[in-house]
Amino acid sequence: MMQFIPIVVIPQIFFARIIPVENMAPWLQNIAKVMPMYYVGSALEGIMYKGYGLIDITNNLLALLFFAVIFILLNIQALKKYRKL
Repeated sequence: MMQFIPIVVIPQIFFARIIPVENMAPWLQNIAKVMPMYYVGSALEGIMYKGYGLIDITNNLLALLFFAVIFILLNIQALKKYRKL
């Protein structure tokens, strides 16, 4: 698991809207939109800087729910190989 940290976790830090994604190259902006941290950063930016409410960040929350479901299903598939449920 430790070997995937540089590949998966560290790039997400850059796409968490710490660095403005709008200033990045278009191909990097497309990659950012498939990272969960992009939606977390976008929701936090909306709440803290723009004063959005829960209804305003619904799209970001739905995207995070989608990622959670996908990762849970992938985890279930991976665990089926190692033990019987």
